[in-house]
Amino acid sequence: MKKPSTAIALALLGATLVSGLVATVLLLWAPDAHAAATAAAPGLLDASWVFIGAALATGMSSVGAGLAVAKVGTAAVGALAEKPELFGRLLIFIGLAEGIAIYGLIVSILMLNRLGG
Repeated sequence: MKKPSTAIALALLGATLVSGLVATVLLLWAPDAHAAATAAAPGLLDASWVFIGAALATGMSSVGAGLAVAKVGTAAVGALAEKPELFGRLLIFIGLAEGIAIYGLIVSILMLNRLGG
């Protein structure tokens, strides 16, 4: 049987995925915005796909970083309770796990910069 916190986390993840899919469908079915974007810059990429890609890059990397920090942080606290002198090394591991979100944010910024010109 699953713990209540795990069930809540899975429900929140499911709600996030469903709301993301609904937002994607609404973005793709907006004909006025699509027509305005293609008329303003006919040679560039379709703006809706770039926005979806940037959102996915940021969102999925943040979810991955959160899961990584949860696992590494739990292990780090346990190890720190036994050996306090490992603080510096454990802080590096947590920082590496947080770096995943930063990489996703950088990718989304690069994608949005490409859209601008």
